Amino acid sequence: MNTSINTRKLTTMALMAALSVVLVFLIHFPIFPQAPFLEYDPADIPILIVTFSCGPLAGLAVTVVAALVQGFTVSAQSGVYGIIMHIISTGSYVLTAGLIYRAMHSQIGAGIAVVCGVIISAAFMIGANLIITPIFMGAPVEVIKGMLLPVIIPFNLIKSGTNGALTMMLYKSVRTVLDKSRLLPVSENSGAKASKTNIIVLIASLLVLVLCVVLILVIRGRA
Repeated sequence: MNTSINTRKLTTMALMAALSVVLVFLIHFPIFPQAPFLEYDPADIPILIVTFSCGPLAGLAVTVVAALVQGFTVSAQSGVYGIIMHIISTGSYVLTAGLIYRAMHSQIGAGIAVVCGVIISAAFMIGANLIITPIFMGAPVEVIKGMLLPVIIPFNLIKSGTNGALTMMLYKSVRTVLDKSRLLPVSENSGAKASKTNIIVLIASLLVLVLCVVLILVIRGRA
């Protein structure tokens, strides 16, 4: 039984890693014209879904696999630098969100997990940009510091917030498909009816998504 469950989880993880890479290939665009190398992509969505379905370590494993595959294929121009930054950004995101969701296994818990994941990921990327970017990109630390507030921090908050909101909106439907496909053990709550909490979280996720889209349009419109 355990072997069967592990095989299902590994299959799901492989599918979501592949989907993450495909999403980067299909959807990627810069948010800040002054920093075109910082591109939004929805790659974190399938990784977050794996994290909520299979746990934080599974999410981290998929992050590493997706980052390596992406770094040598669709994002080859970013090389090792891109791989490292991807692992730090998404890895800190999914570990934080996954650990919180494991402790608070509910719709509200998932919302809190995503919010905390967004904040922690943005914080990690401040340090990563100050330490790693000068090494690989040759940019002076003072230049990076000058980009933190106007570009780097907003970019990471918008990207992670958008992907978190989309994950919250899509997770239940995707989880149902995975359960019916027997790619995961049947969720304990798979037969539960939608509650007021579910509706509130859905509305909140939609509002966050709309806010992020508006911010992107405003930023791009100022260019």
